[in-house]
Amino acid sequence: MTKSVFSGPVYVVRDNIDTDQIISAQYLALVPTIPDEYEKLGSYALAGLPESLYKTRFIKDGATDSDYPIVVAGRNFGCGSSREHAPIALGSAGCKLVLAESFARIFFRNSVATGELYPCELTERLCDTLKTGDVVTVDLDAQTVTVKDTGKVFKFKPLGDVRPVVDAGGLFNYARQSGMISK
Repeated sequence: MTKSVFSGPVYVVRDNIDTDQIISAQYLALVPTIPDEYEKLGSYALAGLPESLYKTRFIKDGATDSDYPIVVAGRNFGCGSSREHAPIALGSAGCKLVLAESFARIFFRNSVATGELYPCELTERLCDTLKTGDVVTVDLDAQTVTVKDTGKVFKFKPLGDVRPVVDAGGLFNYARQSGMISK
């Protein structure tokens, strides 16, 4: 049974967070299929964000995992270069899902294809409402985000046909499990 409810503190970013900010080009030589390098990718997730705007870092110095399993973003999250390393780095860091007002199409597709995280499209702008560290519970079945401190509930669009692919751990795993390709 796949998990459908995720809880924890959020990491809040604004609009137009590009793939260079998610994982800098200098780390693209890391090969995600090699376990040590996969782990290293996570330690660099969102390191490209300007420190002047994001004083709290997604990954603390010297850490490989984030304290924030949920990223909340504005519009056009994951714009820029077409690199599958971006959702992989977030997933490696322990991020389970991104709640954004909208996604760059290639980032959305790479999130699904790799199965690293659920790209959930919000129906309201939450990056102005929530702040980094706020605790929420996200229910994929109900398509809700509940803020722990206030009890306020927000909605996001259904994942539809994307959900079983991410549940399976990505496109190839989904194709194997559904018999599209041989195991």
